[in-house]
Amino acid sequence: MVALISGIVVLVVTAVVFAALLPRDGKRHRFVDTPLEPYVSVAICAGVALGFSMTLSGILALLGTA
Repeated sequence: MVALISGIVVLVVTAVVFAALLPRDGKRHRFVDTPLEPYVSVAICAGVALGFSMTLSGILALLGTA
């Protein structure tokens, strides 16, 4: 149950961070065209992967198959 809730929290936090990084009023985010740009995209991708993995692990634990 903890893994399921933690996975959902990670997915929600990742979605909020992604939404915060989207362009607003025609202005790009400050990480665009900087050396940090690839690291930000990798962090977002890792957050999604971690969230899905934890959620799936929690579901399987609840079903008793893990």
